[in-house]
Order: sequence, then structure tokens, then C-alpha cells
Amino acid sequence: MRITEVFHSIQGESSYVGQPCVFVRLTGCPLRCAWCDTDYAFYGGHERSIDEILAQVQSYGCLLVEITGGEPLAQPECLPFMARLCDAGYTVLLETSGALDIAPVDPRVHVILDVKCPGSGMTDRMHWPNLPRLAAKDEVKFVVADRADYDWAREILARYDLVARCQVLFIPVFGQLDQRELAEWVLADRLPIRFQIQLHKFIWTPDMRGV
Repeated sequence: MRITEVFHSIQGESSYVGQPCVFVRLTGCPLRCAWCDTDYAFYGGHERSIDEILAQVQSYGCLLVEITGGEPLAQPECLPFMARLCDAGYTVLLETSGALDIAPVDPRVHVILDVKCPGSGMTDRMHWPNLPRLAAKDEVKFVVADRADYDWAREILARYDLVARCQVLFIPVFGQLDQRELAEWVLADRLPIRFQIQLHKFIWTPDMRGV
């Protein structure tokens, strides 16, 4: 697989927020979200064998692993890699854009699917059949840039009955939408979702890599 970085850090998002986690960041992504904060992973990286990456993951002594990118599912080798991690006893999280089919993903993997709001510029790339495939162990994430994104996300919540299906996360675009504003919208509408900020951007500097 082509890998941008492997590192040990504090999980900054999802229902696993705050837990130590090993991140495996794959290189390459077919999307170009307007607010992307990992565009350095679009190109470059290094070809590494699955066995080599597994050995590095094991060296951290941490049983929570997130596969991220870029877009991990753009590399077919990601699928057997995640299965190998599950076989080895790891709790495996997959951070995916929602643009590629999650059907082939090992059912033991916890999918964190990013539903692309209009502010991302990538809504038309969504693979909508992914949403009915989400299970209770999975999570769906809306990165919200403005009020229009928020209203759109509420509509998608209702259309796919996502709250009944899995954990739902609303996250403000860092540095663009005031986190208090989003929190107040959620409270006013009594939305039964999990409001989040990107914790790692408050622990370290927002543009710091490898955290």
C-alpha cells in the first residue's frame, strides 16, 4: 500500500475521542473537499508491505487503530489489511469519505462515514447506497460549514433515519463555522446527535502533522 504516515496519537474525533489510537494514513484521494485539512496526503507517500505496516502498528502497543487518508478505500489492498488487523485482535476504525462502496469492508470494522455536505463541494460524489449499509457499530459524520450545510444535514438525517441506525456526529469546519453557533443550532432543534470539535487541533497546533 502507499502510505503517507503511521503515528500514535490521541483520537480527536468519533465516539472514540480522547483514546490513544494508532493512525495509518493512506495516500491518495479522488475527492477535493473545499475544507480538506489533509491535502498533503493526496500525493507522495511510500509503498510499504502489509506485514511491514502491521509490525509498526504492533510496536505502539495500542489496540485501537484508525485507517484514514486521503481515502483508504481507493487502495484495494486496504481491505485485506483491515481484515488482518481484525484477525490480530485490534479494534479497527475506517474513516471514509462515503464516495466509495463500503460493502466489501470486513464486518468487524467500525465504519466512520463522512456524508459530504454541500459546503464541501463534493456532495455529488456521494455513494448513497452506503447509508443503508451502516450498522449500529458504525458512525456517520457531517462536517458543517454553515447554516445551509446544517439544514441539509438535518434533511439527510430524516430521509435515511440515521439516528436510529447508528451514531451521528456533527462537526464544525475548523476556523470557518463558530463551534458555539453549531452547538446552539443542535440544542434549539433538539437533535439527538453527538456534537464534536476536532480535539487534536486544540491539543496541538491545527496544522501539525502526525498527531
